[in-house]
Amino acid sequence: MKNSSKPSLSIISVFCLTLIVLALIFESPRAILRGMHEIIIAPDILLTDYIEVGGIGAAFFNAGLMGLINIWLLSRHGLKVSGLSIAALFTVIGFSFICKNIFNFWPIYIGGSLYSKIQKIEFKSILLILMFSTTLSPVVSEIAFGTHLPAYLGIPFGILIGILVGFLVTPLSKQMAKFHDGYNLYNIGFTGGILGTLITSLLRSFGLTIETQSVLSNNYSLLLCLFFSMIFLIYIMVGYYLNGKNFRNYKRIFKHTGRVPTDFKELLGDGITLINMGLMGLICIGFVIVCNGIFNGPVIAGILTVVGFSAYGKHPKNSIPILLGIILASAIKIWDTSSTVVIIAGLFGTTLAPIAGQFGWIAGIIAGCLHLSISMNVGIIHGGINLYNNGFAGGMVAGIIVPILKAFKENKLADC
Repeated sequence: MKNSSKPSLSIISVFCLTLIVLALIFESPRAILRGMHEIIIAPDILLTDYIEVGGIGAAFFNAGLMGLINIWLLSRHGLKVSGLSIAALFTVIGFSFICKNIFNFWPIYIGGSLYSKIQKIEFKSILLILMFSTTLSPVVSEIAFGTHLPAYLGIPFGILIGILVGFLVTPLSKQMAKFHDGYNLYNIGFTGGILGTLITSLLRSFGLTIETQSVLSNNYSLLLCLFFSMIFLIYIMVGYYLNGKNFRNYKRIFKHTGRVPTDFKELLGDGITLINMGLMGLICIGFVIVCNGIFNGPVIAGILTVVGFSAYGKHPKNSIPILLGIILASAIKIWDTSSTVVIIAGLFGTTLAPIAGQFGWIAGIIAGCLHLSISMNVGIIHGGINLYNNGFAGGMVAGIIVPILKAFKENKLADC
């Protein structure tokens, strides 16, 4: 099927520009600059909501700007827009509402550039990995501004560690993918968890303590809900138009398990992909409402990440079982279903959608139940510097449950 980059990049670019325009409507340029300063110097450990730290104007501006910078990088290096690159862009934009900013992402890209030069490979061949690798951006900010180091030591040391992360993450990610066998869509989250644990352990060994935190906004829930609902409805309408003004062939998406790699843009085209992205966005909003949750920075990060990966593996059939598993688990366990940490565990927990796609709804519900318990407990290991904490947890769940499911499936086939 013909794959054109222009519709996808144009739609995402318009989204980013809309965020910037809204930022200027919400707050004055002076307030946005002041908020951006607060965002940049924030330690950025999970969970740090930029809407609370710098204001809604600065948070929208940061997300829009980060999106445009990465769109420019994709275009500058002539990288073909695929389902995976859409997932990478939306993940960066989403997490720019909580812990990624224009200061802490670029050392990782520099490290990746050094790696590409030493290995004599094209930078564009690892650019998407680096975009996802900004999961460890908080380590730059934490060392620069969150420790007791003086600024003249903390800032260069933080930048140096960020460069080292960018250098190491590519070879590590290839190895880590073998552990979960493609059933965890957030492979870099799993890689980031391993590398983040190493970094945090080393820093703690020298008395530089890193602890998770919870800085959340509660003031703009309705506004965020209405705005993003409108965006996702527009995606569905644009997808409907690009698909020949109909929803024909959308059900074909359900035939795919979602296991890596499953590129809906390549397989089904822009129209179906946009319809799926918009529909998944609305399902996520519905999930938050059903859980009686608050729309804030972390929740928006979760929703946009799901929307991005709805171009690369996620669809309602393989994602809803995971969400049901999270709701069921929170009902019988100690956590409040309406809490932000449970809601984002559900949203990001759809990293395990391929399990439901491959092994069915019951397996997906079980995976969701297990994921909640693990995701709520692994953050302490890496101290919150791995933004894709649920990718780390998802890798563990997939690595444990998939071999068991395969064994039962093989035995069943043998009996037949």
